[in-house]
Amino acid sequence: MRVGFCGLGRMGAHMARNLSHAGFDLTLWNRSAHKADALAAELGCATAPTPRALSDAADVVITMLADDPSSEAVHFGPDGLFVGTAQSYVEMGTMSPDHIHHLAQDAPEGTRVIDAPVSGATQAAADAQLVIMAGCTPEAAAPLAPLFDAIGKETLCLGQTGSGAVMKLAVNALIHGINQTLAEAMTLAEAAGIAPEAAFDVIEASAACAPMLKYRRPLYLNEGAHDVTFTVALARKDMEVTADLARQLGTAMPQGLSTLDILKQAEAEGFATRDMASILTYMRGKTS
Repeated sequence: MRVGFCGLGRMGAHMARNLSHAGFDLTLWNRSAHKADALAAELGCATAPTPRALSDAADVVITMLADDPSSEAVHFGPDGLFVGTAQSYVEMGTMSPDHIHHLAQDAPEGTRVIDAPVSGATQAAADAQLVIMAGCTPEAAAPLAPLFDAIGKETLCLGQTGSGAVMKLAVNALIHGINQTLAEAMTLAEAAGIAPEAAFDVIEASAACAPMLKYRRPLYLNEGAHDVTFTVALARKDMEVTADLARQLGTAMPQGLSTLDILKQAEAEGFATRDMASILTYMRGKTS
């Protein structure tokens, strides 16, 4: 199977490596060409000069992009993916369901679009331990199973186009809510004189500990000493898209809206490019 991969950011580069290591005939494209060139040299694979050329070189194109506008430009641009000849397009970034439906409806005749966003941080991407949420039936996913197995530990098929995108937003809303609540809990404990490490020990041993708190512990306790894995700006984007979806569906999301407000405030105060763990630092600054 010839695979094109588009979007070589913190997650995408690891995913592309795993596809190459699994033996797929891989071609890369990235908006910043030097990233594609460097990774191609490492893996011994090809690069494409444009998204159209990437599509022409592949049977399946995987995109791992940051947001709807990025995906729109890559798919529908004058030299975009949809001008090429690939038969399947798999969007694995965090997108709005409306955008996924737009891709599916306006894709070239005879092609298919599947939303298959992933859950897991950069280490999970490196270890091929992502959870894949596929907006399709198991039958539709079956031809792509070797690709999904190369980058993830489990693929959950949710039946219909856009359902993967919805579930990804739901999961991320929970993650960003946990991130915010952790910051508040830690700030409360520290204000009472409990050392951050001791407070985190208790949280980690408690019933409230989610897996993300365990693997993100080093970032919470010393954010500046570790690489950024997920920025505040991306978290704010996720929650804006989720809030828009909640309004469309008529569901209440009071905690999500509060989380979004705090992310907006932190971003405005210079936290945009910092890891989302920096919300703990931000909340410490709000202690009266």
